[in-house]
Amino acid sequence: MWRLSVVLPVRMKCVTIRFLLLWCCWWMSDAFVEAAPQSHQERKSAHQSWARLLAEAERLHLPMKFLLVLPPDFINFEFDELRTYAAEYHPGEHRMLLNRSLSLNAAGRVLKPLGGMTHKELEVLYHELFHAYMDYLMVRGVPLGEPERGSDVLLRAAKEYQVCRYGEVMIAPIVQRMDDVESRYLTETESWEALNETWAVFVGWVVWSQLELPRQTGESVFHGGQDAHQWILRFKRAFENGEFRGYYVPEEPGERRLAQKRYLAKSAQLSLEEAFVIMEQALGFSNDFVKMADVSFGPAWRSTCLTGKERVN
Repeated sequence: MWRLSVVLPVRMKCVTIRFLLLWCCWWMSDAFVEAAPQSHQERKSAHQSWARLLAEAERLHLPMKFLLVLPPDFINFEFDELRTYAAEYHPGEHRMLLNRSLSLNAAGRVLKPLGGMTHKELEVLYHELFHAYMDYLMVRGVPLGEPERGSDVLLRAAKEYQVCRYGEVMIAPIVQRMDDVESRYLTETESWEALNETWAVFVGWVVWSQLELPRQTGESVFHGGQDAHQWILRFKRAFENGEFRGYYVPEEPGERRLAQKRYLAKSAQLSLEEAFVIMEQALGFSNDFVKMADVSFGPAWRSTCLTGKERVN
């Protein structure tokens, strides 16, 4: 009996374990079958949402060139009640956090139609979309010879400007006193962030300024026409006022305790050459328009971008 009493529980345990294994296999396979269509549905929804965004951007004559490079499901849109900042983009997660006011019916589920956004909201959205675009270029890499050649030119230019314009910058330690400036040598991370923020500020401004411009025609300003001269005047005025300045978050903990962000000084704002690269390669401005803008500024506005090696020599 003792022997039997030992054997029976063992057999029962084996049967129980086999049953559990079979049940787990059945449950996991069933769960996988159920999860697959959901994942497919999410991808389908992302493609549809992105297609709507592109269609609306085209209808509103907003810049589309860099948007067409982004895959429909690259950005993870999220919404929340943001009080201290308008929006933020997290490159590692490809996550864009926007205020709930930018969602449909402020429900925090999907992006509301572009036509229902204010000019300032569209400025914020395009600012963040450009961050996503730069993130995509860094993650993917764009080799020469592909259709997105403009993106390759832009990324190469960004790498050059990171070294020659954002390696050493002038900052305004106190935002309210822009005339008080200090020099800073930035780390690679800081300089890349400073460039990205500066370029995104410009992209957002381009969208906002076009929408604010009283239209004489229904065409895009960026292809020339009667409205182009008015836009160029605003463009020049913004440069004179030093409006195209970004910021970076200090890597050094001690400095970060003093200031979460360091804003660039007016003298360290976007250069005209950078603006033209962005206009042509990312925003889709016509070459004739860029030439017309360049002529209106004149040689005095042009700057020389020196690499670290050239500075030493």
